[in-house]
Amino acid sequence: VEAVHLIADGKAPRIPQPKEGATYEGIQKKENAEISWDQPAAALHNWIRGHDKVPGAWTTINGQVVTFYGSSLFDASVPAGQELTIKGASRPGLVTKNGLVIFGNDGKMVLVRNLQFEDGKMIPASKYFSADETTALELTEEEKKIAEDIR
Repeated sequence: VEAVHLIADGKAPRIPQPKEGATYEGIQKKENAEISWDQPAAALHNWIRGHDKVPGAWTTINGQVVTFYGSSLFDASVPAGQELTIKGASRPGLVTKNGLVIFGNDGKMVLVRNLQFEDGKMIPASKYFSADETTALELTEEEKKIAEDIR
């Protein structure tokens, strides 16, 4: 109660926060968010989730910077998937139907759900190998008539 009264009266002591040890702003830089692969799965997961959404934990895949979002620890048998070579990782990741499975140096796994490329395009990690495929929208005759009516 005394503290509240001091604040209300404008008499509360003000102690400036020291600048030494203040690191929050430095962590928020993209260049500081690169994934170091020589860590256990739990540390990889914490790093990815800790940088989710800003600035985003990233790595290099096929010469391109790729940012990882939405990780979770994956405690199951190694799933079937297509191998994806990741620069600096001790073993390739696996693109599965649920996302990208990456491995810590302890052999345990982390599941990453979304990937973002340098151009800003974000995709589900499970669609990594089909990201370049585009399908044309084909309308039925009835749908073409509706589209024409709308125009």
